[in-house]
Amino acid sequence: MNAVDRLSVLKTYKLFVGGTFPRSESGRVYEVTDSTGAWLANAPLASRKDARDAVVAARKAFGGWSAATAYNRGQILYRVAEMLEGRRAQFVSEVADAEGLSKSKATAQVDAAIDRWVWYAGWSDKVAQVAGSSNPVAGPYLNLSSPEPTGVVAVLAPQESSFLGLISVIAPAIVTGNTVVAVTSEKAPLPALSLAEVLATSDLPGGVVNVLSGRTAELAAPLAAHQDVNAIDLTGTAGLPDEGTLAKDLETSAADNLKRVLRPSRTDWTADPGTGRLFAFLETKTVWHPVGA
Repeated sequence: MNAVDRLSVLKTYKLFVGGTFPRSESGRVYEVTDSTGAWLANAPLASRKDARDAVVAARKAFGGWSAATAYNRGQILYRVAEMLEGRRAQFVSEVADAEGLSKSKATAQVDAAIDRWVWYAGWSDKVAQVAGSSNPVAGPYLNLSSPEPTGVVAVLAPQESSFLGLISVIAPAIVTGNTVVAVTSEKAPLPALSLAEVLATSDLPGGVVNVLSGRTAELAAPLAAHQDVNAIDLTGTAGLPDEGTLAKDLETSAADNLKRVLRPSRTDWTADPGTGRLFAFLETKTVWHPVGA
């Protein structure tokens, strides 16, 4: 067969739940197009059942991941960065198609995303030093505060920044010991689904990051109401139809079990990320101890 006669093998994208790649429970898919409207791929259209399964996987992984040493978590994140570097060309192509960028601009986005992953990896063993403290008290006691992860965090990834924005919301949540259920950009899910392939072949334990593609509003509702989700990041509501109403409804659902809610304003993902997200999903544990005991 001549090379010109050969049919290309199209990639099948799947969800990422508990370290495995299931198809959507409903079997549904939706068309993903580039910035010109040309077809790129079919992405799985996750259902509410898929969202619940992802929460179960994240909860199962939380105990081991939160108990890992900060040094170990940092090493695992750094290994992911190494693997992202090895697949750099693939991500440049996917980001260029997803966001309608030139190759040079897409390369800059991917390089920034990999660098940001490394930056957050480096914070793993420093968060406790910055967020923890020894507190002065009026009595013969030592009072020590130490940061601990919140738990299972539902993350609605940015709609307009399919890779750099995605990494900017996932990495700080997991480096501090949380586990994540991430809902991809609705219109540009492919870079996130490819990131899942990197995570699956890295040292990251299954269930620490779970990736769902589909309709953001449809998946956000059960995650916001889920009693075993401890926090939700509403970043991905920005840019959706009726974003204000949707975010308000999700906040109302989240209040039922007192979820921590992060609802940032629109963000320039290329800017210095700062440390705000590192501390967004941490709780403070305070211990009292008698002096001299």
